[in-house]
Amino acid sequence: MAEFTLVGVLLTVLALAVVQLALALHVRNTLLDAAAEGARYAALAGSSAADGVARTQDLIAAAISADYADGVSATSTSIGGIPAIQVTVRTTLPVVGLLGPERALEVSGHAAVETVD
Repeated sequence: MAEFTLVGVLLTVLALAVVQLALALHVRNTLLDAAAEGARYAALAGSSAADGVARTQDLIAAAISADYADGVSATSTSIGGIPAIQVTVRTTLPVVGLLGPERALEVSGHAAVETVD
């Protein structure tokens, strides 16, 4: 009886840890995809960095929560001599459910700036 209780508790903790890891990876991948999509949107001819930030925030709010869309920024950069836009998302790292340390997770998306000749 005692062994069953000890093993049951251990297996429950292990299962919850795996589920939490899957949630954290899902949040990270969703944020990374939103940042990349926001960078591509901002890099289009006629768009601005602010448009990319707004697009990224909309995608994050629709997929996870609007609370995760607060720390979005966009900057102009250069990758290999090519002008580009970088969209960075800094937000909460989900440690227990969706709760965790603020601004502990940072992901970035890049896209080459489109020009019209």
